[in-house]
Amino acid sequence: MTAATRALPFPRRSLRGWMQAADVRWAYVALLVALLPLFGQSFHYVKLLKPAWALSKAFPLLSLPLCLILFAGRRPEGSRQMVVTILWLVLVPTFISLFTFQQTFFIALASQLKLLPLLYIFSLLGLLRWLRPTLREIAAAFLICAVVTFVVLLAIWRLAPQSAYAEHYVAGDSPLLSADARGNRIRMPMYFGLIGILYAWRRFTARWQPRWFAAWGAGFAMVFGLVRMRTFVLGLTLMAAINGFLAAGPRLRLLMLALIPFALAALFSVPFMASIFSTDKAFAFDVRYISTMKAIGFLGTDPFRWIFGVGTISPIDPAGLMTYFNHFFFLGDITWMGIIFEYGIIGALLIAAVPLRGVLLMDSARRLHDTPFLAALRDYLVYSLLISEMLPMTLAPGEITSIMAIALYARELPAVGGRRR
Repeated sequence: MTAATRALPFPRRSLRGWMQAADVRWAYVALLVALLPLFGQSFHYVKLLKPAWALSKAFPLLSLPLCLILFAGRRPEGSRQMVVTILWLVLVPTFISLFTFQQTFFIALASQLKLLPLLYIFSLLGLLRWLRPTLREIAAAFLICAVVTFVVLLAIWRLAPQSAYAEHYVAGDSPLLSADARGNRIRMPMYFGLIGILYAWRRFTARWQPRWFAAWGAGFAMVFGLVRMRTFVLGLTLMAAINGFLAAGPRLRLLMLALIPFALAALFSVPFMASIFSTDKAFAFDVRYISTMKAIGFLGTDPFRWIFGVGTISPIDPAGLMTYFNHFFFLGDITWMGIIFEYGIIGALLIAAVPLRGVLLMDSARRLHDTPFLAALRDYLVYSLLISEMLPMTLAPGEITSIMAIALYARELPAVGGRRR
């Protein structure tokens, strides 16, 4: 070894040596990388990949045996709340829709299959108790999934021809590639990508290191320029502002407050972001408005309907709710109004309580292991609440319950050396 080599601040390592130095079991990480996208519902709406899509739909039931592992240990905190929530949301609207929409029990029950990923709080926790991975290994798996998400996103953007972008598609359909009033869009599943962006911002605000700001900026730019989903952009902007403000000193906070009007003006000067306030048909405002009015009219003045909801029609029915409303009627488009329509005010409160419980569990876990990764997962729960008026929580509940499972597992791990990690 030469004197110049000895002077290097970091030793030269082979890839194998670096992987060994990372202090993780890579076989466990590989297994988590394979399974976490299923728990995170990454393929749940990607019909282009039929096998992965079908596996994602069946995975809540396929992974159910993992729940049996929980009987060998202590009862997870919040399990009673989750059991009551799942039973209420699945059974009550099912019985009500028998009378509201004249369906058979099993056909009505099929309309609530979208809620089965709520079970992931139990099945993923069972898997983690069985494998006993470290938090470092779980974080490595999440971040690998995040990197893969952005690599695939860039590859699609570079390789997909313009003819692959659908300009005309059926209302309610969401093709992976589309060209509409917002321009070319790639509807990439961004669960892990968004957590990766939140993680980079947490690392940046911890020590204000430019490299982490560059990582955050690169991820945000890809979401802004390629995915073009207003909900993602607005949610990430809000989380960056909130966490940046909390981490900043008094002078920097004053500067941030002074810059807020200019930042908002810059953000909403972009046409596809300004369309949030548009009433143009190109941005489906009319569909959402008419659906909201029809939902309110259907609930009427009957307090029973407002409190307990009226259920919905199973997706097995090809006509769906159009049979009753003679209009494209999508409950997901009207978010909380759609949730109240289907589950009532009681159901809406139960749904909102799930991520709120997750935040409390993650706060408890972070008192033992205060890592940027757990902070990023907590940020995703807060993000889900912030954007819930634009993206309903019933769309992918597995994203939230998977984070709750990790919070419960982290609470069971002892703090190394009696210190926070």
